[in-house]
Amino acid sequence: MSGRNPRTEASSPVNGSDSDPGSSARARERKPAGGVLKRLKSRRSETDKRPLTEEDLRELRKLGRDITPDGVLGLRAATGDYLCTPEDNVFHIDFTRFKIRDMETGTVLFEIAKPSHFGAPEKEEDGNGVVDSNVGRFVRYQFTPTFLRLRTVGATVEFTVGDRPVNNFRMIERHYFRDRLLKSFDFDFGFCIPNSRNTCEHIYEFPQLSEDLIRQMVEHPYETMSDSFYFVDNKLVMHNKADYAYNGGQ
Repeated sequence: MSGRNPRTEASSPVNGSDSDPGSSARARERKPAGGVLKRLKSRRSETDKRPLTEEDLRELRKLGRDITPDGVLGLRAATGDYLCTPEDNVFHIDFTRFKIRDMETGTVLFEIAKPSHFGAPEKEEDGNGVVDSNVGRFVRYQFTPTFLRLRTVGATVEFTVGDRPVNNFRMIERHYFRDRLLKSFDFDFGFCIPNSRNTCEHIYEFPQLSEDLIRQMVEHPYETMSDSFYFVDNKLVMHNKADYAYNGGQ
């Protein structure tokens, strides 16, 4: 979902190859339309990054400095607000389809897609007539408690890019329950050519949670949160947020 070298668990870049001759076949699956579905595994998490706060990173922005992967890997709690603006997405990266499935059974757990005629998202106004530019950057999920016992989940994402090449596209996604870091995922998309549509499946290997922690997460809906940070050439260009409830069906 960090700046280290070498990468101990490298992912397959969107347009690249793997050092293992057989890994390309394992990481790619032909789609009905003739395209290729890339499967990306997370890098191993680093735990020794210097702790940073959201305020530390905002100070960097005020000084005109970029927020980098090492910066967000130092966070110890979910952010209270976004660390970049929609205007920072100068590459016009747009996520158009998203599906979550249980890798063991193939069961689809969640799926959403933009209609093909969908244009730029409309900005909503609050009660005072102020435009909310963060529409589309936040998702609220509700799953059953069974979700917390899954071991491996695949998240298929489809996205388009604008008329600029996207180099070293990377996502770091950090999940928290209250102020406890549950897991940090780190995926490399690689290089994306201009005006392209890309599809890949992120492989999430979940940690084994104690029964007591599962009970707390079920009893306290939407106190489980995540930050998804997207980087191009190690510069933060997108930041999405989500929260989760696991009391569905009760």
